Amino acid sequence: MQARVTGSRLAAGWRPARSLSGRLIAGLVALLALGCATVGVVTYFAIQRALSNELDNQLQAATRVANTCLDQWLSPNGDGGNNDGGGGGGGGGGNISGQPSGNPLSSMNCEGLGNGTFVAYQRNGQWGAMVVPGQVTLSAADKTTLNTISPSPIAGPPPPCLTRDLPSAGGTYELTVARDPHGTYITGLSLSGTHDLLKDVALAEIGVFGGALVLAGVLGTVWVRLSLRPLRRVAVTASRVAELPLESGEVAMPRGVPDTDPGTETGQLGLAFNRMLGHVETALRRRAASEARLRRFAADASHELRTPLAAIRGYAELGMLHPGDSPETVTHALGRVLSESTRMSVLVDDLLLLARLDAGRPLNTDPVDMTRLAIEATSDAQVARPDHRWVLELPDDSVQVRGDEHRLHQVLANLLSNAGRHTPEGTTVTVAVSDTLPPGEDRDRDRAPDDRPDSIQHGDIPAEPRVVLTVTDDGPGIPAGLLPDLFERFTRADTARTHAVDAASTGLGLAIVDAVVAAHEGAVLVTSWPGMTRFTIVLARLSEPASDEGSSVAAAPRPARKVLHRSTPGS
Repeated sequence: MQARVTGSRLAAGWRPARSLSGRLIAGLVALLALGCATVGVVTYFAIQRALSNELDNQLQAATRVANTCLDQWLSPNGDGGNNDGGGGGGGGGGNISGQPSGNPLSSMNCEGLGNGTFVAYQRNGQWGAMVVPGQVTLSAADKTTLNTISPSPIAGPPPPCLTRDLPSAGGTYELTVARDPHGTYITGLSLSGTHDLLKDVALAEIGVFGGALVLAGVLGTVWVRLSLRPLRRVAVTASRVAELPLESGEVAMPRGVPDTDPGTETGQLGLAFNRMLGHVETALRRRAASEARLRRFAADASHELRTPLAAIRGYAELGMLHPGDSPETVTHALGRVLSESTRMSVLVDDLLLLARLDAGRPLNTDPVDMTRLAIEATSDAQVARPDHRWVLELPDDSVQVRGDEHRLHQVLANLLSNAGRHTPEGTTVTVAVSDTLPPGEDRDRDRAPDDRPDSIQHGDIPAEPRVVLTVTDDGPGIPAGLLPDLFERFTRADTARTHAVDAASTGLGLAIVDAVVAAHEGAVLVTSWPGMTRFTIVLARLSEPASDEGSSVAAAPRPARKVLHRSTPGS
């Protein structure tokens, strides 16, 4: 039997990063975020392209106006230089007025150029520039930047639009550069307005899409959790089934899940789960009935076999007492019949005891002195196995439990017989009674059996105060592969020890130990490795042991003492 693993390992709490609902919500928000990002990027670049086209058109129109004005002002034959006070509408068709003798941009007034338009020219290495309505002085770096642009002929197709950064002119501009025999003309429109508009568009998209994602996350969480509520009901029911003790006896299965709509996936799961619960319940009910029949059969068969076995033993003993003229072979056969019938009687008694314990037959609940029980059982074991070294470690005061003295004596006798039978001569067997668990036995046992390959536990350790009875030997130990099945019926430890096994062994001794201790609501612990094997029995202790005079005296534990039992000649 595998070591029982107690405690639930179900994960508590909701883990959005790992749960199905968390993954669904994360996927929903991720898909919505991807859609919002796609819409935002497409919208942004569409607006940017539209604004760029519009700015290019405005720049080409401004270029035609500015080039006409500059050509008339810089042309040697231009009549815009008649500065007689009335030349505002001279040969330039009213577009240019007041040509100065120095920089022509100082007083040039060209209708059709909006505020913020950048206008510059280069003639004979001389530069002039203005940002309507005022002049600017270009830095050497900006002049170099403009010189790197290849001008287009003014009489040809519209010049291409180029973007350049001109810090001395106040920012980044979309520029056109044209050239004629009189000079190079540069026209530009600022990109600051376009950049500000695109920035506003980006901020608006981030705000709107961010709010949409938050709202979708909240509403999606509520929707997903409501949608997965039937699935959680299935999980809760499955957890209840997992916590049930299904290893033996009748088990009351929980009710099935109510969500069984075959039109939905969760409903289909609920139907399948309910069918599975029905099959499991039917199988457990049949198993419980089979176990009950098997227990009744074992009890009835054992009870009925006791009478014929007693008769066989009686006739065999009678034949041995009065052999008469019987041949030696007949006498030997009668001896074998007596021996085997005696062994079979022990086996039948053990089977009957196990059947009664399995059926839940109550045991006696009298005060039992475990100290006296240990002394008597160890003395009997010393007589049976004089080739072993027997050691007693007992407290100064008696230690009592409430239980069946005969059955507890049988438990201790089985453990001592097991230690003597499966260990070689000269092995030291120590029997100790205390109120504390041995070192290492109080470790956390809420783990899988593979975590403790050298130790097993059957039953739950009672709360304090308790009595701890240990039987320890320094023999070869029990193989780890045999430990999980150690308390199974008819399990033999022939390969566990080096000593030969007696023919009287029935393979039921440790099964009786386990059943009797379980009937006393105690625990059995086994720890074994080469050189040490320890059986530990833990029972609830009587806090006020009963005295012979009927008074109650509290038993205060004192330091243990060692009493060595050796076999000596004549002892």
